[in-house]
Amino acid sequence: MSSKTSPESPLPIRTVLQMVGGWIGKLGTVWVEGQITDLSARGGTVFLTLRDPVANVSARVTAPRGVYEAAVPRPADGARVVVHVKPDFWVNRGSFAFTALEIRPVGVGELLARLERLRQLLAAEGLFNADRKRRLPFLPGTIGLICGRDSAAERDVLENARRRWPAVRFKVEEVAVQGPYAVGEVTEALTKLDADREVEVIVVARGGGSLEDLLPFSDESLVRAVAACRTPVVSAIGHEQDSPLLDLVADVRASTPTDAAKKVVPDVGEQLTLVRQLRDRGRRVMGGWLDREMSWLTSVRSRPSLADPVRELERKAEQVDALRERTRRSLTGSLDRAADSLSHLRARLVALSPAATLDRGYAIVQRPDGDVVRRAKDVAAGDTLTIRLTDDRLTVRAEGEPARSRKPRKKPEPAMESLLDEPDS
Repeated sequence: MSSKTSPESPLPIRTVLQMVGGWIGKLGTVWVEGQITDLSARGGTVFLTLRDPVANVSARVTAPRGVYEAAVPRPADGARVVVHVKPDFWVNRGSFAFTALEIRPVGVGELLARLERLRQLLAAEGLFNADRKRRLPFLPGTIGLICGRDSAAERDVLENARRRWPAVRFKVEEVAVQGPYAVGEVTEALTKLDADREVEVIVVARGGGSLEDLLPFSDESLVRAVAACRTPVVSAIGHEQDSPLLDLVADVRASTPTDAAKKVVPDVGEQLTLVRQLRDRGRRVMGGWLDREMSWLTSVRSRPSLADPVRELERKAEQVDALRERTRRSLTGSLDRAADSLSHLRARLVALSPAATLDRGYAIVQRPDGDVVRRAKDVAAGDTLTIRLTDDRLTVRAEGEPARSRKPRKKPEPAMESLLDEPDS
């Protein structure tokens, strides 16, 4: 299009408007939803403005009176409707509007069904999980309050909070709490307070109202904005029976604006009473502990070891002397028994020693290499032997028949006895 036009060859406005009308006509018929405002009727035509309940967007709609009156119940200003429309563009005036072909009021049942579908969607994403919710500070220095302009909810929160804790401070953001601008203004105020470092908790408060009046507080964009806040949020929308989706995503739900004031700040009277009770309890605990310690100290001081320390030392000294004497007796007895045992062992060793055997007249025959000759057949003629006696040794040479031809005697130690019987060589 731009390539075919220039300052030197512009298109007539009628041509451009006809082209715009052709583009709009291609849209066909569509179903749209919105809120009715500026409703008026002239002759057989009804004129109204269909406003988006979330964004600041609206469009003019014309409806034949028959189409308008066919809607049951007949919609009025502020009603939410679903309209089957056809876009129209008037080339002569260069204006755009929708022509309504059918109007259907959005009933309470339909609204509740939509809210339930949205609730299930957000719950599946985890926005309502309890582990996401944060605890409120015990005593916030500054509280952010989002409420309607000059509303009863604002007075309830401020008066009750200051009655409970007079030093509490508020930063109030007055916004629209119903109607088409409510969602945008509440979201903007929420973002502003959440960015303020001084604000430690945010309260969103509104009085009661119909389901349609409270719909902005179930808007998906507002619910997600609350879920993204770093500051704890308290929802105080409507009354106990009202339950917008904002209550589910907020960190704390208050049934009323007055209840919100009770939840965000402690009662100074209750806290002073608690301090007094804790002080009295601490005094009683400390007094009881001191009494027990004094009783223990008195009992310790009355013990003999502290009442007469010298006597206790004397008693311990007597015990030491007795133990020392007992030890001396025990050690002496052990030494005596060991000496007797040693004497017995010495006598046994003397009796069993080879020297004692030699003293009784026996001799030991050995070879030059020191081996003991035990049998006569082990000695051959001409072998040099050493005979060990009690007081000396003799070296001899064996004579006679070879040892293997001799018959051994059936007496103990035959070799020794045979050598003793032979005369010295």
